[in-house]
Amino acid sequence: MKQWLLPTFGALVLWGFWSFIPKITTRYISPKSAILFEVLGGIILAVIVLVSLNFKPDIHPKGVLLAITTGILGFAGALCFLYAASKGPISLVALLSALYPVIAIVLAMFFLNESITIKQGLGIVLGLGAMVLIAT
Repeated sequence: MKQWLLPTFGALVLWGFWSFIPKITTRYISPKSAILFEVLGGIILAVIVLVSLNFKPDIHPKGVLLAITTGILGFAGALCFLYAASKGPISLVALLSALYPVIAIVLAMFFLNESITIKQGLGIVLGLGAMVLIAT
């Protein structure tokens, strides 16, 4: 089995729950309050990871800055997702927000010189088309 396959499946399952639970959460607390508790959950996980690293994480100025930027973007996106989940049907909010890999693919093509095959490009177009059909 390829080494990336199991963690990819883990991300799929975890993000599936991550995109569902906010709809229930925002029935009880506001999106702003919810993001605070999500950050607390992230801190708990960060402490567990820090312990697993024996309190010696890798330090490189660019890597640290990029990781912090990623955290800010991720939690800002999560806050937007919480607002959307509190107002709209989670089935559509989760589905439409799941288009974010298209942005990653375009950025990877332009900045990392990654390429996609015609078959992969067709899959992206069909996926986008499916999202439009489902959302309208």
